Amino acid sequence: MGIADDAKNKAEDLKGRAKEAAGAATGNDELKAEGQADQGIAAVKDKVADVADKVKDGVDAVKNKLSGN
Repeated sequence: MGIADDAKNKAEDLKGRAKEAAGAATGNDELKAEGQADQGIAAVKDKVADVADKVKDGVDAVKNKLSGN
């Protein structure tokens, strides 16, 4: 994935951390849980992007080997 996707995931993680902190500070359990969920979603997106990059690298390696590069 690209740098833009990484930045979006990081922004979503930071937003989640802010929500969680605000929820904890105000005693709002719903906001705190929403922040934790946002962080979880960002983490999953990061993992998916990492796997996609590794798959692309593997496909490129096979193509290069088959083409003699």
